[in-house]
Amino acid sequence: MANYYCEYCGTKYSSVSSLTSGTCNRHPNGAGKGKHKLYEGSEKSQYVCKYCGTKYSSLSSLTSGTCNRHPNGVGKGKHAPAL
Repeated sequence: MANYYCEYCGTKYSSVSSLTSGTCNRHPNGAGKGKHKLYEGSEKSQYVCKYCGTKYSSLSSLTSGTCNRHPNGVGKGKHAPAL
């Protein structure tokens, strides 16, 4: 059975429909202000931030940290996974 992850928070779901039905606490517009977004990459042993290259062992760990090289400015956005 495949796993599906939110690109914003890294939460794992068993189906795309269950993932996209809930609001995301790490949505770029603010907590609860948008739905989860499907991460379209594959499951990996390490996830890399597309802005700064920092590596994490899980998608949820990656997306929880603030990225110093985020396009919105230092401390103004979270790490985002590279596909």
